[in-house]
Amino acid sequence: MTTKPSAETEAISPRSNPDLLGQETAEAELLRAYASGRLPHAWLIAGQGGIGKATLAFRFARFLLSGGSPHAGTLAIDDGHPVFRRVASGGHADLTTIEKQFDEEKGKQRKEIAVDDVRRIAPFLRLTPAEGGWRVVIVDGAETMNRFGQNAVLKILEEPPRQSVLMLVTERPASLLPTIRSRCRVLAIPPLTEAVVETLIFRHRPDIDATARIALARVSGGSIGRALDIAQHDGLSLLSQFLTIAAGSPIEWQAAHALGDKLAPAAADESFRSFAQLLVDWLARIAREIGRSAAISSGETFERVPGELALIKRLMRPGRLEQLLEVWEKVSNLFARSESANLDRRLTVISAFEVVSAALR
Repeated sequence: MTTKPSAETEAISPRSNPDLLGQETAEAELLRAYASGRLPHAWLIAGQGGIGKATLAFRFARFLLSGGSPHAGTLAIDDGHPVFRRVASGGHADLTTIEKQFDEEKGKQRKEIAVDDVRRIAPFLRLTPAEGGWRVVIVDGAETMNRFGQNAVLKILEEPPRQSVLMLVTERPASLLPTIRSRCRVLAIPPLTEAVVETLIFRHRPDIDATARIALARVSGGSIGRALDIAQHDGLSLLSQFLTIAAGSPIEWQAAHALGDKLAPAAADESFRSFAQLLVDWLARIAREIGRSAAISSGETFERVPGELALIKRLMRPGRLEQLLEVWEKVSNLFARSESANLDRRLTVISAFEVVSAALR
């Protein structure tokens, strides 16, 4: 259904992305704050992953660093502007970005933002702006700061330097200290609409056909980042295979084991993760539909993933809500244990099939 992205079709990094689609309300709030002449020194930009939070933060940073007009109708500056190019390359003297670094020894990204990186913020903000305007710091993934890092940020917020702006970008604002949240202007970013996600999929992955774009937008939860991740790791195809096999009466266990074997190798880490999240979310959605007493009126209404309708019809028989909730809970726990204890993924997939199969008897 989808193909792996080429270098030309991969998503653009937030620091070099000139476009921000679907977050006009948040952009307008930043513009109003700037035009007021009393711009808050700290912002907490919060929302689920992959909806444009970091893109918005860099967009605002470029606006400030380019000396944006208080009468501007947009935060955008031309991608040929010198400030845009320097921010994109990471070479602007008045902007620093704090984020999780890549661990060369382990060959993967660190799970936390290093406290030493956070401690670079204070001396950076105390410097006189190199270009006479603002000093800007973006902390991307602020929820991954440990307590020491958060305390270092708190000290900055207690005595913020003049002409400085600190933007904390986070998926989990509740993970930050209450004293940090109380000292920031909170900007809550909503999920994108399916129409916007579909448009962005076409921009970033024009190789994906229209049918797949619609399906990806529907299962993305309003996140273009997640939609592209699902596409890159064949999550939609893997989920479709699972649902089609599980709907069999009886289940073709040879096909079930083949899917388990496909997801077992270490090279399939990201595909397994994408598939697991999709399956858990899929079960939750069906449980919600039953809870609302939704009737299956047509495949067009309910089929978001190719091949799911046959299984939905069997699962949504009267009186199945409690049983389906148990299925969702068991499958969620299966995948959670598999990740935390590094269990055999092939057996985890087969166990998920067994849980669903038992609910259909």
